[in-house]
Amino acid sequence: MAATKQVRRSVTLPTRLAEQVERIARKRRLSDNRVLVELVEQGLEAQKEKEKAFFTLAERFRAATDPKEAQQLGDEMGRFIFGE
Repeated sequence: MAATKQVRRSVTLPTRLAEQVERIARKRRLSDNRVLVELVEQGLEAQKEKEKAFFTLAERFRAATDPKEAQQLGDEMGRFIFGE
């Protein structure tokens, strides 16, 4: 089994975030580093899911033939892009 290559990074966290990471690490009995890795992994996965949802919505918008449906999907895309 080949070992996964790791890259060392240095990050500076705002105090509030650092405290939250420490709290999670203590609660789960993990190192701060492990918690950060898990949070980054979760964030990347969430970003991929959000992108996938957007492209699904865009495809539905392009395929819509009913003007009302197209308007609703266009509004949804606007909220997706620009927020509520």
